[in-house]
Amino acid sequence: MPLKVSLVSADAEIWSGDATLVVAKTVEGEIGFMTGHEPVLAILAEGQVRITETSGNKVIADAQDGFVSVEHDQVTIVAGNAALV
Repeated sequence: MPLKVSLVSADAEIWSGDATLVVAKTVEGEIGFMTGHEPVLAILAEGQVRITETSGNKVIADAQDGFVSVEHDQVTIVAGNAALV
């Protein structure tokens, strides 16, 4: 079962879909999420969000000023500013 991922900025949805891996930079350091990860709520730091789609394609976005939430294989990343690279 894949992760359901949603990456949004203050004014638009940047990317959403299924993924096998999501890596985001938080104020505590980089953290990766895979299926079955325990719940997390963390403050997003300025940096890249790297998403590996179920097809194997990589999606990279620059993001800052927000948070990342993980619960029940749902990853939500809300950033004040975000854009695909």
